[in-house]
Amino acid sequence: MTTVARVVLGGVLIAAGALKIGNPADSVVAVKAYQLLPESIAVAVGYALPILEIVVGVLLVVGLLTRVAAVIAALLMFAFVFGIGWAWAKGLRIDCGCFGGGGQLGAGQEPTYLLDIVRDFGLVLLGAWVARFPPGRFALDGALGLGGDTQEEDEGDD
Repeated sequence: MTTVARVVLGGVLIAAGALKIGNPADSVVAVKAYQLLPESIAVAVGYALPILEIVVGVLLVVGLLTRVAAVIAALLMFAFVFGIGWAWAKGLRIDCGCFGGGGQLGAGQEPTYLLDIVRDFGLVLLGAWVARFPPGRFALDGALGLGGDTQEEDEGDD
């Protein structure tokens, strides 16, 4: 189970980051659209976010520094849940920018806040699961002796 959880979470992060990294200006626009951060911080977050998503995603998929990566991923997903909830509560009409694009929605377009929140909260739960249980038998942590796992802890394993 843990292997599946970390690969799904890592894969989502890699996909999200890969779809943003080719056009970082769009990522900046998406972060600014939330109207949650000061301008200079929003710009920095917009440029850094795709890189962070890809790095954390790769760590999860290969199972290296798995628990640390899972905590970072869960916190990142929780920040996304908070941001989307903030936009919804403020009455903003934006695309979450989760998988590229983002910013103000055009005429006739409706936000998908509830779906985005449910998806991202599910990913928070996957991150919590991966942080709680051993990384799984196909993780580099185990091969390198970094997991600190014992046989009794393997109930969260695949």
